[in-house]
Amino acid sequence: DQSGARPPVDPAAPDIRVNIHILRDRAAVGIDLSGDSLHRRGWRKETTAAPLKENLAAAVLLRAGWPEIAAGGGFIDPMCGSGTLVIEAAMIAADIAPGLLRQRWGFTAWRGHDPGLWQKLLQEAGERRRAGLARMPAVCGSDRDPAAVRAARANAAAVGLAEPIRISRKDLAALSPPGGPPGLVAVNPPYGERIEDESAAGELHRLLGERLKKFRGWRAAVLTGSPELGRAIGLRAKKVHSLMNGAIPCRLLHFEIPAQPLGERGPRLSRPEADPGAEMFANRLRKNLKRLRKWREREQVACFRAYDADLPEYNLALDVYEDTGGQVHLVVQEYEPPATVDARAARARLRGAVAAAAGVFGVGEERIVVKVRRRQKGKNQYERLAASGEFHEVNESGCLFLVNFRDYLDTGLFLDHRPTRKLIMELAQGRDFLNLFAYTGTATVAAAMGGARSTTSVDLSNTYLAWARRNLERNGFRGDSHLLVRADCLRWLEKAEREKRRYGLIFLDPPSFSASKKIGKGKKLDIQRDHPRLIRAAARLLTPDGILIFSTNLRRFRLAADELAGLGLEDISRATLPPDFARTPRIHRCWIRGLGA
Repeated sequence: DQSGARPPVDPAAPDIRVNIHILRDRAAVGIDLSGDSLHRRGWRKETTAAPLKENLAAAVLLRAGWPEIAAGGGFIDPMCGSGTLVIEAAMIAADIAPGLLRQRWGFTAWRGHDPGLWQKLLQEAGERRRAGLARMPAVCGSDRDPAAVRAARANAAAVGLAEPIRISRKDLAALSPPGGPPGLVAVNPPYGERIEDESAAGELHRLLGERLKKFRGWRAAVLTGSPELGRAIGLRAKKVHSLMNGAIPCRLLHFEIPAQPLGERGPRLSRPEADPGAEMFANRLRKNLKRLRKWREREQVACFRAYDADLPEYNLALDVYEDTGGQVHLVVQEYEPPATVDARAARARLRGAVAAAAGVFGVGEERIVVKVRRRQKGKNQYERLAASGEFHEVNESGCLFLVNFRDYLDTGLFLDHRPTRKLIMELAQGRDFLNLFAYTGTATVAAAMGGARSTTSVDLSNTYLAWARRNLERNGFRGDSHLLVRADCLRWLEKAEREKRRYGLIFLDPPSFSASKKIGKGKKLDIQRDHPRLIRAAARLLTPDGILIFSTNLRRFRLAADELAGLGLEDISRATLPPDFARTPRIHRCWIRGLGA
């Protein structure tokens, strides 16, 4: 009326917003002093599907006790998405005011606003931010989706925390606790409502629970939209809060992971005076566990050899397998005693050793499997012993493997090859990987987890190829990029050379001896005799910068250096010997070709 023109109001960002709420014949009128929703901190530059609101993330962290934990412990979000929980955790730990980055507020055009006082508040907040960053603990986020990692890094950079926040691309299966004091794991996994179907969400929650069990002494907070998904985690929540994520009712589950390390505090042998020899065996086990403890904690080793014929009276090996459900299983392999040893006395000592092991590790004897290792005479070392069909899942360096303790002489996972699998994982990035005599495909999984472009696994056994397929699928690897081929390796190598196939990384780990009928009538594989032919045939399939790893567990093996001259094979046996096999340095021999290329 006064100017003859409509006032120049920006509907999206007015100088002053007046809110009027009318209910029947009453109206409530108020000035909006925030100017926009307070959950918008001003740092979100990029986003992903179904992002968590900043204020809800802060509520999760406050309920989880993060301000107190941050005084000494770190923070991890293994499914960080665009980084909401990670960034809010960093801001709380560094005492950064949540609205410090906002450029506009609803009160700035209000006539009651005091600009001088506001500038003092901003200056104080800036000083607290600088002081807080100096004492900020480790805050880490990871995600399997590269787009999410990029978004999280961009958002962290927008808030000025690109350096202190560590964000990486990592699959949940590779989650493991870092060094240092315990802290908090907080995560908002998919509920099956928006970005994953219910089945996939359930599997993800199950895997999350298995990985959280490794964080001994840590606290965890999981925001889930379904009671069924919460139960799939497999841990008992100490406390539960109800929250709303938009229109989705959610539960915030709080967990405290026990700090007791594996096997260190199990009950002692109940009656040591009844069998002094068994108590001596138990003491040696405890000594070995103490010696290996720092290495196991540093490397997050869940499956290892705890004893290997250390005492002459107890000529056996004892392997420990902690499955992803947290249960400990013991596999005792007695080396067949000579005929001069009294069989009754040998059986009594074995029973005493089993009872002692049960006491040291605090497990029932139903979770102890006893086998006798005899020298193989004309039969394949993978001969079937039973048909239980009972498999357990274990984790090694983020790889999930299925093991079977009863049906075969070996469990499906060669523990002494742990460093070799780690080497394969480190070398596999962007290469086509070939696994000859693939067995259960554990090396193939390691290569795939290391970023191999493709994998090909060759073995004669349908049983072990099926096992390898299950191992691959357990880790999320399916499709034409991961081939499983049933064939005799020597014949397959000849065919592959004719077809001019090439591989950037080849793992050749044949059995010492095989007289399997599948090779052909009257034909046998003798690795001492046949290894030059095998190695040369495999080397011909390498790319110009390709790498070949050859391994054998034949104790009396001698490399035919003259026949293999010119290949540049380097003996890396010592480097591939893990600490738990230090007593048996000839458990395997290993060579590499092409690493310096």
